[in-house]
Amino acid sequence: MKFSELELEESVLEALDAMRFDECTPIQEQAIPIILEGKDLIAVAQTGTGKTAAFLLPVLNKLCKGEHRQDVINCVVMSPTRELAQQIDQQMEGFSYFMPVSSVAVYGGNDGSLFEQQKKGLSLGADVVIATPGRLLSHLNLGYVDLSHVSYFILDEADRMLDMGFFDDIMQIVKHMPKERQTIMFSATMPAKIQQLANTILRNPSEIKLAVSKPAEKIIQAAYVCYERQKLGIVQHLFEQEVPEKVIVFVSSKIKVKEVTRALKMKKLNVGEMHSDLEQVQREQIMRDFKSGRINILVATDIVSRGIDIDDIRLVINYDVPNDSEDYVHRIGRTARANNDGVAITFVNEKEQSNFKNIENFLEKEIYKIPVPVELGESPEYAPRTRSNSHNNSSRNKKRFNGKPSQRK
Repeated sequence: MKFSELELEESVLEALDAMRFDECTPIQEQAIPIILEGKDLIAVAQTGTGKTAAFLLPVLNKLCKGEHRQDVINCVVMSPTRELAQQIDQQMEGFSYFMPVSSVAVYGGNDGSLFEQQKKGLSLGADVVIATPGRLLSHLNLGYVDLSHVSYFILDEADRMLDMGFFDDIMQIVKHMPKERQTIMFSATMPAKIQQLANTILRNPSEIKLAVSKPAEKIIQAAYVCYERQKLGIVQHLFEQEVPEKVIVFVSSKIKVKEVTRALKMKKLNVGEMHSDLEQVQREQIMRDFKSGRINILVATDIVSRGIDIDDIRLVINYDVPNDSEDYVHRIGRTARANNDGVAITFVNEKEQSNFKNIENFLEKEIYKIPVPVELGESPEYAPRTRSNSHNNSSRNKKRFNGKPSQRK
C-alpha cells in the first residue's frame, strides 16, 4: 500500500514525499488507520519494521489539523533509552518539516544547558514530547510540567522499558495525564508483564502482531550442549587463539552478567558489562567504549538485544538459552549486519534443552552442535523432552494471539 492511499493530510504527504517515503511497511499499513480512528493500540513488532513512522505520522496528522490546544503538551512519546529518543526526535524533525508542530526531546545527560533547554520546551508546552521515563519524571517532580492536556501517549519498546525497571516511573507519569486519551503501545515481545501494563493503561485496544522474522541466512549458527559449570570454560576456549573485534555475550540475569564479566576480566580479556543496575551515563560510556573498540567483549542482559546500532559485531554468544524464539532472533540479529558475516553460538545446558528445541522448531532446522572441548570433561546428551513442552507452548500462543492479525521487522 502507498502512503497516498491512507487518509493523511497534504502536509504529511508532502513531508513523506520529501523524505522519499512511498510504500508503507506492514506495521504502518495496519497501525496508521487504527490510530487515525482514535483507538488504543497494542502492536508487537520488531525494531526495523518502520514502527516510528507508524505512530508519529497519524499523530502528526491529527495535530496539523489544528484541533488541539496551542501551547500545551498534546503528545508524549516514551522511549527506554537516550539513543532511541534521539532517533525518534530525528524522524520527528523530518516528518514535521512542513507542519506547525513543535517538539522537544527529553533525556538524561551531564549537560546542564541541555536540562535548561528541556525545561524551557516543557514549560512552554511543546506539542510532542519525546522522553525517557526517568528524565521526564525528574522534570515533572520540579513542578513546571503540565500533562493534563495530553491526548496521545505512546510507549515505544515497552518490553525493554519494563526490563530496565521503568514500570513504576511510567505509572507515576500516567497519573498526571487525563484518562480520556489515546494510548498506543509498541513492543517487540508480549510477556505477561507487558500484558499487565496494557490492561492497566489501555482501553479496549486493537491488537496487531507481526510474525517474527527468521534470522538472516548469512548468520552461522551453532551450539554447545554442555553442563552449566562448563560454560565459562567454553568461552575461554573460544577466545584462546583470538578474540573477534566485537563480541556480545548474552546472559539471563544481571547477577550473572557481573559473575561472567568478573571471570573474563581475570583472564585479562577486554570486557564491559551492560545491565539495568547501571546509570544511564554509565550505559552510554560503555556503549561508546564498545563502538570505539576500547572494549571488544560486551556481557549483557537482553537490555541490548534490540535497538543497538552497531554494524560490525562478529560474534554473539548466548551464554544462556533465550526464553523464546523472538528473543533468540533479536539477540543473534545483532550480528551479520550491513553485509558483514556473523556467527551466533548458544550454550545449552541440560535444563535448557527443551527451550532450545523449540527455537530449532521455529527456525525449521537443526542447529549444528559443536563438541565440548575434551579438557572440559564429558558433556550431556542432547535429548530434549518436547511433547509436554510443545503442548504448553502452543496453548500459551493461542491465548496470546487470540485470533488477532498475525503478519510480519
